Amino acid sequence: MISVSRANCAEDFEIAADFCRAFGAWDAAEAQAYGVSPETVLALFHSDTSDSLVEKYSSADATMVLARWQSAPAGCIAFGPFDATTAEIQKFYVDPTFRGKGIGDALMRTILSEVAKGRWNRLVLRTTVYMKNAIAVYESFGFTRCPPFRPIPQSIRHTEVFMSRPI
Repeated sequence: MISVSRANCAEDFEIAADFCRAFGAWDAAEAQAYGVSPETVLALFHSDTSDSLVEKYSSADATMVLARWQSAPAGCIAFGPFDATTAEIQKFYVDPTFRGKGIGDALMRTILSEVAKGRWNRLVLRTTVYMKNAIAVYESFGFTRCPPFRPIPQSIRHTEVFMSRPI
């Protein structure tokens, strides 16, 4: 059984940080096939600690959500403000052990519900061409590709995918 809840204690944010480290390691390894150094990927996208996650996602404008499968931590997702009317999805990861069980869909449904409670009228995200499963999930929830909404170094532009959807 899947349960999804907001991260709200030190233990929750340490679990999320572990997921972020696993995601970073996977991302850094995959990027090499596209000519991007692991160090670049880790420095640009995966430097969070449990303390920095608490700081980023413990406010009324930002949320970190954890999924559990039969009480075992299975994945996470977060959102935070991009600008005054737009929120950004970040830190979407499902542990490989739990993939194919609907965890990603449950996380997306929950985060979309949380975002809808706020002032946001648009939701954006950044992913990569090699995160095909994530792109499929995003598309199934109505996200479409859009122009880049933040600067990206030339060395990784060929791997970046930007998506958005209205709330």
